[in-house]
Amino acid sequence: MASQQQKKATTGKGVAPARSWRYLTVLGGVLVVAVALCVRLVELHVLDREFLRSQGEQRTVRTEPIDANRGVITDRHGDPLAVSTPVQTVWMNPQELNPEHEKLGELADVLGLDVDRVRSRLRNRSDRQFLYLRRKVQPSLASRAIELGLPGVYSRREYRRYYPAGEVAAHVVGLTNIDEVGQEGLELSFDHWLSGEEGRKRVLRDNRGRTIRDISLIRDARPGNDLQLSLDLRLQYLAYRELKAVVQAHNARGGTLVMLDATNGEVLAMVNQPSFNPNDRGQRSPESLRNRAITDLFEPGSTIKPLTAAVALESGDYTPESRINTSPGFMRMGGFTIRDNRDYGELDLTGIIARSSNVGISKIAKDLTGTALQDFFYRVGFGQSTGIGFPGEAVGVLPAHATWRPVEVAALSYGYGMSVNALQLAQAYMVIANGGIRYPVSLLSSDKAPRGTRVMSEDVAKQVRDMLLAVVEDGTGGRARAALYNVGGKTGTVHLVGARGYERDQYKALFAGIGPVEDPRIVTVVAVDAPSSTEYYGGEVAAPVFGRVMSDALRLLNVRPDLEPELVDDAGRASGGQG
Repeated sequence: MASQQQKKATTGKGVAPARSWRYLTVLGGVLVVAVALCVRLVELHVLDREFLRSQGEQRTVRTEPIDANRGVITDRHGDPLAVSTPVQTVWMNPQELNPEHEKLGELADVLGLDVDRVRSRLRNRSDRQFLYLRRKVQPSLASRAIELGLPGVYSRREYRRYYPAGEVAAHVVGLTNIDEVGQEGLELSFDHWLSGEEGRKRVLRDNRGRTIRDISLIRDARPGNDLQLSLDLRLQYLAYRELKAVVQAHNARGGTLVMLDATNGEVLAMVNQPSFNPNDRGQRSPESLRNRAITDLFEPGSTIKPLTAAVALESGDYTPESRINTSPGFMRMGGFTIRDNRDYGELDLTGIIARSSNVGISKIAKDLTGTALQDFFYRVGFGQSTGIGFPGEAVGVLPAHATWRPVEVAALSYGYGMSVNALQLAQAYMVIANGGIRYPVSLLSSDKAPRGTRVMSEDVAKQVRDMLLAVVEDGTGGRARAALYNVGGKTGTVHLVGARGYERDQYKALFAGIGPVEDPRIVTVVAVDAPSSTEYYGGEVAAPVFGRVMSDALRLLNVRPDLEPELVDDAGRASGGQG
């Protein structure tokens, strides 16, 4: 009994220390963990505070680009020809969006996409974090897409180029690609000037990539510079309407019209057919994108004869009254036969231009050297760039033989054996219009007076203008008459060149002229390619367009009429009292 009590006493004394030891061990462990946690908290919140902040920012703060607004292109009066409007681009993160999401079909319907194609892109590009869904759509459409609530679908603001004048000014203004980089026309030539500089900003995003707020501006976007053109949108519409009408009426292959300000060389209108709508990216072809007024070359034909007459007048051997016998209506020269439409008999120099006599001008050219013609033609702008700075400008060919054969001089005198573009031809007639001064042509409006170069005497220019008036009043250009105004010009009809040389039944109808003759304000060149109707001469196809455009353009520019309204009939012809 005593031994059992002694045993119990001994056992009781051993249990109490053991329990105390375990308790202290657990308590010590808890205290160590607590101290470690406190030390770590102090370390993170005090010692490594910047590290934590940077890690947080890497997960929630992002740097976003700020798109820059491209500069506005306007006409000379400030009417917009190209503007950039804010739009939205919808994109997706394939790592967040399930290809089998139940609302993916709705998203595709809203954006006008094929749902199977969207699913295929999601599966094939699952390793990426960014894919475009639909670029540059209306903000309302983007909002509808975002409101569907699909994970990984976002939108961002961009700009889209819009052309208010559409196809009317398309060839001059040009167009940009979807990223607003110039591709054609002045959009390409002045891309660096028009393009802005992208900005940057810091934004706070949630774990779904949605922007919660802007934090700071790193660099503000710099908008592009504006560009004011010399075009007058009123005249551009007028020229476009008339050119399109004549091309359709004669079922022609195409056409060009260029209008210059005779006082400074600024381009007031430049249109081509066929044209294109720069707002519709799906309706374009390489053929329609070409600015024919600058890129296409042709032989100027009889429109060169007034310039040959100017060379004759400058030689001092001829006057407007100098008479040439053109009978019997043809002549042989170097194995070639030069013909007129009929036997005009004896004509003075003015009559040769008015009747467009190839024989008469060729006989005059025999007294002139090829070098004299070539030198004069170069002075008025042929065989060299106009300096307009338009992409794709064609310079043309102006022959410069070491030794000129008589037939080569004759052919050059009536516009064969050389090539020009419509703008060069307009520039040459501008020299006649403004008294013999050649100004550089320009598509930009400027308040500064241009610096010109005299290339023809004022007296000779006046005499040639009188010849151009005779062409309209009593010659091949009768259909070019403009109501209320005395205008002058020259017709031209040339064979088009094909793969095998001159096409026998394909012509280019030309008319180049000025108005009003006494105090010229406008120079206009009209060219119609391959009219397929029974009429194909320049006096039949191009001259009427010139007359209508000049009449309306001079009125729009508030140019004082030469004739009283009661002296003009419905066709624009003087009924009496006209000198």
